[in-house]
Amino acid sequence: MSPGDEHDGQTRTRLPDSGTPRPPAARGSRSLLAIVGVVVLLVAAIALANRGGEGPDTPTTGAGPDAPTKPTSTAATGVHPVTGKNDTIPSGFARDEQGAQSAAANYAVALVSADILKPDRRTDIVRSLFADDKVAELEAKLNQAYSKDFLDKLGLDEHGNAAPGMTYVSRTAPVGTKVTEYTETSATVEVWCTGVFGTAGIGSTNPVTNDWFTMTLALRWSGSDWKVDSFSQKEGPAPVNTDRTASDADAIAKAVQEFGGFTYAR
Repeated sequence: MSPGDEHDGQTRTRLPDSGTPRPPAARGSRSLLAIVGVVVLLVAAIALANRGGEGPDTPTTGAGPDAPTKPTSTAATGVHPVTGKNDTIPSGFARDEQGAQSAAANYAVALVSADILKPDRRTDIVRSLFADDKVAELEAKLNQAYSKDFLDKLGLDEHGNAAPGMTYVSRTAPVGTKVTEYTETSATVEVWCTGVFGTAGIGSTNPVTNDWFTMTLALRWSGSDWKVDSFSQKEGPAPVNTDRTASDADAIAKAVQEFGGFTYAR
């Protein structure tokens, strides 16, 4: 992404994994994807380290005997979104289940954004989202993960910017949230997301495609807000793809530049 293409972190990126590489879902034959296929999300490795050995897909327990057995309505409910901001990221969430869900949704957007590929912005994001005692560890791991070699494979320079005439796209939209554990001081929230990622521009070998994934965030109440202790990601649930004609690269780049992101809340 070029310097003029930053948009409040409301984008999505794919991260590398220190474990066995897992390629993205099949999207047809694309030469660069054969290379990028070895670059997958670091979030599973981060969660593994933060939780002391628990795998990224380990199921969480319910919220207790009073936990609902049926999913809540997907309609919009609850109070208005927060008005506070920590840099470009919403802050000041309520100390209840609804506040934890809203925090998790907004944090998921930031954690898989194109901005996190940029060294300066990455530092701001990590320090804004994570509990104080997790910042140094996560910042070091992300700096190592987003090495020059990794950025080269995405067609980005050392500052996380795309080549002239290209726009790197990585934007996420939460579809829904679910609390699986909750106390007054901690919460585990699953965020079901869809997103678009890739490079828009004439001649791009990594065209923008869509993806579906679920991010699990372990949150801690710290000071006056929810902060992230650890997070992990798994694929899906994904719907059947439609046969809708794909937009050209210029239309995608223009959409990313013109359509802003949201503050997410119940």
